[in-house]
Amino acid sequence: MNVTMKPRSTAARRAFSLLAASLLAAGAVLATSASAEAVPCGSGNFCVWTDANYTGLKIEHSGDDHWWEGDMAWHDSSWANHGISGPGVKDHVKVYSGRELLGHVTICLAPGQEIGYNAAANDKGASHTWTMGC
Repeated sequence: MNVTMKPRSTAARRAFSLLAASLLAAGAVLATSASAEAVPCGSGNFCVWTDANYTGLKIEHSGDDHWWEGDMAWHDSSWANHGISGPGVKDHVKVYSGRELLGHVTICLAPGQEIGYNAAANDKGASHTWTMGC
């Protein structure tokens, strides 16, 4: 009797191919998750750091702040908008050069936007408000 091993070999190849594809897909998901990881700023909040690349002192706000306290006013160097979007929701953040939302807008962030450094806005913010757009 002549028995061939092709069916087993084909099945083994299919199993190996399926396993390899699964591992590649898992690796792609992990790589995407790691590269898409957000800076440390709570969901629904706007965060400001005194130093570039989300370092130094941090303030975290879920609402408007018309008077940045202490060492934050005019010492902002990086920003993150983790606001929640939806119809009719103020989800953009405008940063103003003066307290009480006075002066000019130094930077405006769309929902999900994170800015590690911006030379034009660096050390110029003193208050912020949530708005419908930039």
